[in-house]
Amino acid sequence: MELTFLDWLIVIAYLILMLLLGYFSSKKNKTAEDYVLGGKSMNPFMIGISLFATMFSTLSYLSYPGEMIKYGPVFLTGILAFPIASLIVGKYLIPHFMNLKVKSAYEILEIKLGSKTRKLGVLFFLSLRFLWMTTIIYATVDTAFVPIFNLSKSLVPLISIILSILTVVYTTMGGIKAVVKTDVAQSVIMFFGLIVTIIIILSKLDSIQTLFDPSFYSHWGSVEFKIDPIKRMTIGNIFIMTLVWQVCTAGSDLMAIQRYLSTKDIKSAKHSYSVSLWGSSFIQILLGITGICVMAYFTLNSNMLEGGVNLFEQADILFPVFIRIGLPTGITGLIASAILAAAMSSLSSGLNSSSAVIAEEIIRGKKNKNDISNLKLIKKTSVIIGIIVALSSFFIPYITGNLFDVIQKVVNLVVAPLFVLFFMALFIPFATDRATFFAGITSLIIAILIAFFEIFGISSLWIMTLSLLGGVIVGIVISYIDNKLTIKKLDL
Repeated sequence: MELTFLDWLIVIAYLILMLLLGYFSSKKNKTAEDYVLGGKSMNPFMIGISLFATMFSTLSYLSYPGEMIKYGPVFLTGILAFPIASLIVGKYLIPHFMNLKVKSAYEILEIKLGSKTRKLGVLFFLSLRFLWMTTIIYATVDTAFVPIFNLSKSLVPLISIILSILTVVYTTMGGIKAVVKTDVAQSVIMFFGLIVTIIIILSKLDSIQTLFDPSFYSHWGSVEFKIDPIKRMTIGNIFIMTLVWQVCTAGSDLMAIQRYLSTKDIKSAKHSYSVSLWGSSFIQILLGITGICVMAYFTLNSNMLEGGVNLFEQADILFPVFIRIGLPTGITGLIASAILAAAMSSLSSGLNSSSAVIAEEIIRGKKNKNDISNLKLIKKTSVIIGIIVALSSFFIPYITGNLFDVIQKVVNLVVAPLFVLFFMALFIPFATDRATFFAGITSLIIAILIAFFEIFGISSLWIMTLSLLGGVIVGIVISYIDNKLTIKKLDL
């Protein structure tokens, strides 16, 4: 089944809407601070929705149904970590960022430690966001666009470039205000698209009872509650991974910190974070249900799949394939727009925050730069980043594993090393610049060893946790030694 004119019309209308939101938001940006932080007066609820939409990218939108199909609902147990994450982030992290009154999160690293740590933090953040945006583009085009639009793989490079250009245009025009407004619109589309998909699949089944056929789930295996770094899927593993990711991201990722700083006070920032967690919980449940529904549909209609395609080996693309062959005219275009929304909401935030960091680091200390000059520099930087990311996406296919594994190995590779720097700066009073630098490098080395060399057979789900622990331990030990040596020198 090919997309009809109506489907294409809906997709095009969505893209035009995003560009218009960017255009109207651009008129309110007078300074670089307006562009990056929205004048620090943005609505907390909208900020929370934006934070959710940013962090919940196409990668999650596409990988979660596939994870449900292959491994069952274990990944959903990560939601249980949200209350603890909310407590930690709300009590210990957000107040630090809001009270320090900084424009860039990386100022904190220099204030607390020194320029060496700040530079490493910038490098880590940019690496994280570049890898993240690169993976989003590849996953959106290869895993979603190709099966949904029934396109040739040879068109992947061209579509990747077009997607990047469109995102760059509206992000560059409107700054953080455009990002937040488009994120809210994109979130509505994402939720609505999933709900409609679930309803349509259920209508195609004989009854809802069909979903409870035990034969559908015989491949899932038994549920394990234990914590085991060698295992891929246990409730304990998912819980810890989710908690570490939430805390590390909220406490060091400029995309999150930028949202806090865009609100007027600590209470508003906490409210925004809570909204993002509620949004994430709801959509994860919807994606899990979508995965079960898609699995049931193709189990009963295996003739709809191409010959030789294994249902579970191709779990990542079953949702996109259903969008193309199982949805009515018009709805297909709507869901395709939802996937675009998931991608563009994240890409726009990544572009905005990355360009702000680069521009801030480039112009820092140059007093001859006024607000207009800063604003122009940030916009130009966004364009350059968009080009680099689009071209870099061509290398993602060489990473082994399914989409969820790729996320852990590539996207989350630098999450913990970046947080190690902020943890040392904010919570270790005797931390030194030298020690924190080595702590970050150690954390990155551990992450790489687990991701690409599979040392000791450790699962990719443990990349963040173990690299965080290793980095913090090294940082504390070296800081202690540095302080002892300093005392001895003073005594002499």
